[in-house]
Amino acid sequence: MTLLTTHTGSLPRPADLVDLIVRRDEGLPAAGLTPRVEEAVAEVVRRQAELGLDLLNDGEQGKVGYSTYVKDRLTGFEGEPTTLSALAELADFPDDAARMGRTLTEIHLNAPACTGPITRRDDGAVERDVEDLLAAARSAGVARERLFMTAASPGVVTLFFADRHYGDREQYLGALAEAMRPEYEAIAAAGVTLQLDCPDLAAGRHTVFAGLGLDEFRREIARNVAALNEATRAIPPERMRLHLCWGNYEGPHTHDVPLADILDVVLEARPLGLSIEASNPRHGHEWELFAERPLPEGKYLIPGVVDSTTNFVEHPRLVAQRLERFASVVGAERVVAGTDCGFGTFVGLDQVTPSVAWAKLAALVEGAALVRA
Repeated sequence: MTLLTTHTGSLPRPADLVDLIVRRDEGLPAAGLTPRVEEAVAEVVRRQAELGLDLLNDGEQGKVGYSTYVKDRLTGFEGEPTTLSALAELADFPDDAARMGRTLTEIHLNAPACTGPITRRDDGAVERDVEDLLAAARSAGVARERLFMTAASPGVVTLFFADRHYGDREQYLGALAEAMRPEYEAIAAAGVTLQLDCPDLAAGRHTVFAGLGLDEFRREIARNVAALNEATRAIPPERMRLHLCWGNYEGPHTHDVPLADILDVVLEARPLGLSIEASNPRHGHEWELFAERPLPEGKYLIPGVVDSTTNFVEHPRLVAQRLERFASVVGAERVVAGTDCGFGTFVGLDQVTPSVAWAKLAALVEGAALVRA
């Protein structure tokens, strides 16, 4: 039985690296940032390899956030900072809204609005990312086919950066798809699996599109999927995987869209791999859905079998049970053990302490080994 292990993308960053990234993002001198990123990537790759993860990455060590990093690589983002859309559920839980408000103040989130034409500004950035990852992999003795790298999808960029230029969402999406395409192709051309981060396909329902009906929301995410497919048209589907989630935060999640209501749209995306939350208690039951709706030919699942928002360390047997559920409905050969989301989604968002994050990944590896045994 083949049952590989991986994670979603971001991993804890060293404190001194965080300081340098924040300085760069604020336009301040950040001397030594480039070699420090190289060192951090080498360390995080080595640690993943020693832990026994099968499919690993650079931990997004040099990125300020999984989506907001694009403003430094594209032109057009010079407007006033965008305010995050309120979570629809918080109107029902005002006391929890206060708690979450305190958490949000700790995040370094710089998302200026789009106020001009979007084009590529820094093609060298993705090339440096790829080179850092490949160098770290060589040093750790990790084969290239075991590597993946994350990139923001066109749809998730629209979730964070307001459009003040195009005035039409399809045009905005189209411009983003064309501008991000070289980044996607550069990652795939290096022989590294491309992961498209697409929280917009789920989390968008209770944030920017909270005022829409379900049918309208489905039409909007269908546009996002179409833009993603256009941007990746030259990349083989087997060289890609897609991550969707309902927001990497500890909260009620009572306004989350059910996976059943969006799965058909999501599966229209070209990537063969589909990473979903399965530890989030609002979605832990949704493995049953795949017994009713078989996966299309060639597609595989990456269920999150450890949570990424709390400091509980899952017991390996619980991890194994979660994996066994998915294996029972789609087959073990179509399951890769993963995490609900990242452990360093944005600089400053430290919901899970670093030592606990690594312990969770160790539990993931051990739980998968139990299933294989």
